[in-house]
Order: sequence, then C-alpha cells, then structure tokens
Amino acid sequence: MSAKKSPEELKGIFEKYAAKEGDPDQLSKDELRLLIQTEFPNLLKGSSNLDDLFRELDKNGDGEVSFEEFQVFVKKISQ
Repeated sequence: MSAKKSPEELKGIFEKYAAKEGDPDQLSKDELRLLIQTEFPNLLKGSSNLDDLFRELDKNGDGEVSFEEFQVFVKKISQ
C-alpha cells in the first residue's frame, strides 16, 4: 500500500482492521500488527519493532490507536 492515500481511503483501511475486535474506532496492538503486516509489509523489518511503534503511536496511553494517531503514523512514513 502506498502511504499516498486520500483521507477517505485511509479511514476505510483503518476501519477494516479496527473492526476485527473490540472498539471499531480503535486499533488494538494485534489489529495494528495485522494492518502493518498486510498494508506496510516492509515497515517492521530491521530495527523497528511493533511494541516500540505501538508506544509511539498511542499518544494518550490508552492501549489503543485512534484514527487520529494512525494518521500521524501514515504522515510520518510518507515523508
């Protein structure tokens, strides 16, 4: 997946994975892992690991990633 997606496309991708368990407006760590493995397969290769990425994205510390937090991630990797 290219990070150059419209906000509507990004929202659709986010919702597809967030709806797999629990809150459909939040990504759990497992949902985030699946999203990254499927949509950004090269992202976690090398020094990046999911725990670090999850902590970085979960700005409010609630244990889940909101769409707003996800958008920051997409913007960061698209630069």
